[in-house]
Amino acid sequence: MTDITAVGEILIDLTQNGVNHQGIPQFAANPGGAPANLAVAAARLGAATAFIGKVGNDSFGAFLRKTLSDNRVDVSGMVTDPVQPTTLAVVALDAQGERNFSFYRNHSADVNLEPGEISSEQLANTRILHFGSVSLTADPARSATLATVRSAREQGAIISYDPNYRESLWPDRETAVEWMLQPLPLVDVLKVSDEELPLLAGTGDLEEGTRILAEQGIRLVLVTLGPDGAFYRFQEKTGCVPGVKCRVGDTNGAGDTFFGAALAQLAKFSQLEQVTISQLEEILAYANKAASITTSRCGAIPAMPAYEEVFGK
Repeated sequence: MTDITAVGEILIDLTQNGVNHQGIPQFAANPGGAPANLAVAAARLGAATAFIGKVGNDSFGAFLRKTLSDNRVDVSGMVTDPVQPTTLAVVALDAQGERNFSFYRNHSADVNLEPGEISSEQLANTRILHFGSVSLTADPARSATLATVRSAREQGAIISYDPNYRESLWPDRETAVEWMLQPLPLVDVLKVSDEELPLLAGTGDLEEGTRILAEQGIRLVLVTLGPDGAFYRFQEKTGCVPGVKCRVGDTNGAGDTFFGAALAQLAKFSQLEQVTISQLEEILAYANKAASITTSRCGAIPAMPAYEEVFGK
């Protein structure tokens, strides 16, 4: 049984890591894509994880497959597109380490994941099925993702969802909100950032916004608050778990690390209802610590912490 299976995009983050002596920006080819990031983060923290997605038949695709495999992520569900290239995202950073994304994704491999390329047997053997909203931007990946979620849910998996909003990937804000909202009735665990909460709930108020989202049937709603930690709504209770202060190097992958760390711990319970509030707060405290370690370093997957860094020896 796999603890967490993530489905969606996997790509190369060309992340700015300085300038040369002529003042020309330099970029490192980091492995990325939110679902793939989460699968690695959870694997490094002790969970058995798998990834379902599509890469190109190129050196970047081979590198991504090897990266996940080296991090003990099951890649048997990864597909290689014989024609379309691996997706690229250029990640520029400001002085505070905040990210600005430019995607090179038209006619790329991750968008071409087909419903028929996903193993139903793999979905039947996972405790948690995780996905994000980037794979909902266009077909056939949109149809493949939604079909995967429905199939996994029917077979008893807990469904987790991280609706990452990337403005440049959508034709307009209204279309983005429409598709980001559509899967909510299928979701058990939802993570949004404080910037995404008003987009999905119509309000930035943590109590009211999470209440509106929970009315969709979502059992656990998490809102990441950057350095201030995380807010939760669970079993009709709400609370906030403080963050861990750190010196910011690069925020890329911090949210994926947080959610991966949280899901890795939640996967130890056969039912979400078994989790107590005190256990949840302890889980979120560890997730905040893991995210702070990622934030203090550069890159997404390369910056993610090992088990010993979060939980001690």
